[in-house]
Amino acid sequence: MASLEEWGLAGRSFGTWVTWFLIGGDLYTAYTVIAVPAALYGAGAMGFFAVPYAIIAYPYMMLVLPRLWTVCHRHGYITFADFVSGRYGNRWLTVAIALTGVLALMPYIALQLVGMRVVIGALGVHGEWPLAAAFVILAAYTYSSGLRAPAVIAIVKDVMLYVMVLAALIILPWKLGGYAHVFAVANQALGAHSPAATIYLRQGQFLGYSTLALGSAVALMLYPHTATAVLSAQSAKVVRRNAALLPAYSFLLGLIALLGYVALAAGVVTKDTSSAVPLLFLKMFPEWFAGFCLAAVAVGALVPAAIMSIAASNLFTRNLYGEFTGRKMLPSEESGMAKVVSLVVKFGALLFVLRLPAPYAIEMQLLGGIWIAQLFPAVVVGVFTRWLNPWALLAGWAAGMASGSGMAWAMGLKSSVYPLHVFGGVYPMYAAVPALVLNLVVSVVLTVVFRMAKMDAGTDRTDLSAYVG
Repeated sequence: MASLEEWGLAGRSFGTWVTWFLIGGDLYTAYTVIAVPAALYGAGAMGFFAVPYAIIAYPYMMLVLPRLWTVCHRHGYITFADFVSGRYGNRWLTVAIALTGVLALMPYIALQLVGMRVVIGALGVHGEWPLAAAFVILAAYTYSSGLRAPAVIAIVKDVMLYVMVLAALIILPWKLGGYAHVFAVANQALGAHSPAATIYLRQGQFLGYSTLALGSAVALMLYPHTATAVLSAQSAKVVRRNAALLPAYSFLLGLIALLGYVALAAGVVTKDTSSAVPLLFLKMFPEWFAGFCLAAVAVGALVPAAIMSIAASNLFTRNLYGEFTGRKMLPSEESGMAKVVSLVVKFGALLFVLRLPAPYAIEMQLLGGIWIAQLFPAVVVGVFTRWLNPWALLAGWAAGMASGSGMAWAMGLKSSVYPLHVFGGVYPMYAAVPALVLNLVVSVVLTVVFRMAKMDAGTDRTDLSAYVG
């Protein structure tokens, strides 16, 4: 691949269907298949927040991403940090955006390997070599082919995933006596958990549930791997079509979530909720089909992990190394560096999984979602208006990152829902939301102050005509 655009974005050549499979393979990961049912298996209705957040995300995608695609295509931008650099002309804001993206991606990549380890463990295979082998496969097929490799495998992954979910949601409830029985038994089993849960939201959970859905939707479209998949589309029209078509995955996600209740009804007992779905398949299906289902999950880990490693290498090459050195690299130099960085990223994620307990990756991912939401003012607001001052945005980003991380830390990194004490009341909210509100307030207030002080607002190097239409 002679350039970063070719290797990291496949030359912006993907049409509607390839983009649909790629974004779907990117957003609906192996850990989605493991973690969403695990949340319902362990915590009941609260885990269902993933379904409304996916529904909220696509209108937001329709509004924002085609416009971002147009600007990025016009100027040859590879990442959202490239857009921020061009829009605001501020090196430190660009570095902050890029660094946030890389930090949020590392535990996300690790989680894909955690998902694979759960599957491998369920098959009775133990040790480090299976994950190491998966790493070698992942590294090899992305190093040479870039984004085109996961795009092809995403089609296979999605077909396998649909077969797995539809079979599981038709055959297993039928074996267990129907959905009414599944829900009744699941509700009874959840009541015996500590703390007790139900298949309905309880009083006091509504605000946490709704802010989890809203905050997660805001974050979803700001992840670097989402940017990589979207910017590889051949036109803004392709992005719009996908915003209309992708809700089909929300339907699939709702079905996947129900597997948590099916596992409870099937009598699957495990302290590790992440093992619930693999154990369900092994218990209820013939060995050959259980193997097919677990293979679908494993393949589902390779696709997003590949895209995420490419996204991280794009950010490092363009917006960290490039910004700090200030040297314009040749296209071949950029693509060569990105390939090497993608190997380092994958190797780092592998070490993370092999040397640290799995809960560490999950806890870091909680922080990652909070962090990535703090890009909203610079990226999403920035695509509609240049009013905000880049130094104010940097201060707002710092305030959001610090407050969001502090709330998650106060919860021991065990939950991202923080009991916010305001005006004598307690409001349990997803930490990303109050952190983002603080971020926006600081950005707006400081912009007004800096404008009054006639402080330098940077230079907008983007073409204003790209924002029209």
